[in-house]
Amino acid sequence: MARNVLGAVLPASQRRTLDNLSDELDLGAGDVASKRSAFWTMLVLSAVIASAGIVSDSTATVIGAMIIAPLSTPIMGVAIGLARGSSATVWRSLGFVAGGMVVVVSIGVLVAWLLPNDANMLTNSQVTGRTSPGLFDLVSALATGFAGSVALARRDVAAVLPGVAIAISLVPPLAVVGVCLGSGAPVSAAGALVLFLSNLLSMVLAGTLVFTAAGYTVEALRRREHRRAYTAITLLLVLVTVPLVANAVLTGLVSNAAHHTEQVATQWVSAVPGAEVTDVSVVGRDVQIAVRTPDGTVPPTDDLLTALDGELVDGFHVSVVTTQGATVDVGTTD
Repeated sequence: MARNVLGAVLPASQRRTLDNLSDELDLGAGDVASKRSAFWTMLVLSAVIASAGIVSDSTATVIGAMIIAPLSTPIMGVAIGLARGSSATVWRSLGFVAGGMVVVVSIGVLVAWLLPNDANMLTNSQVTGRTSPGLFDLVSALATGFAGSVALARRDVAAVLPGVAIAISLVPPLAVVGVCLGSGAPVSAAGALVLFLSNLLSMVLAGTLVFTAAGYTVEALRRREHRRAYTAITLLLVLVTVPLVANAVLTGLVSNAAHHTEQVATQWVSAVPGAEVTDVSVVGRDVQIAVRTPDGTVPPTDDLLTALDGELVDGFHVSVVTTQGATVDVGTTD
């Protein structure tokens, strides 16, 4: 049964050779100078594009950065190295991944420092969408990793790789890490880093499984290397799952805190006739309460902080954003 499924997913007639796949994914094989030059050039450009798109909250710009980002190559290089049992390929590929992480984060910090950045990290959709990963992100990353590794192993579906690049978020989370660090938001930066690491490990996990099942191992060492690869898969699964489960629990706690904060804030603004709470957002240790009032005034904020003492744990920074909303009677239609 399993062999039939493998034959349907990776038919022998379309399966790429081990040498061909290794040459594409291992930046230390083949025309090394050209491959490394292309990798670093495109990585720097994608990091600049992603960081600028994040600062300007532009989804289209960030998608463009995803398409040209080459970071998936050494990540899949780790997977093929694990499948082959080649420690040299694994460590070499991990070196490029680590170097790429440093480059992208550094560019994100520089962009946050150098470009005009009036955006609020709490309301920037490019930031908030990447700072609180959960189990659904894990499922998506695993599925994308399987899609990418199958596309790499087959000669006839390489056209889907740009879609895989968009689906798996690699450079943008790292750019968010840099932008948040440059903007003084380390908690948000940590959340984005968790997302990147979960995506990285999911890709390695999926790639190792696909490449091992496809038989990209040395024949004489097949059984032993399969065992090593499956051990690596188990460890990677634990590494991916634990932080995301923890974050899912934390997200539930944050959601509960936001709900209680909204109740307290609603009671607090009731002292001003016509005032209402329109939104409560919690990002890291920052709580932002949006309030709309008829004349822009709010009750004493000390009263709000005192009321929240029993609802939030120590260390949360609370801010109130006010907008003025007045009702104008324009008459009755005929």
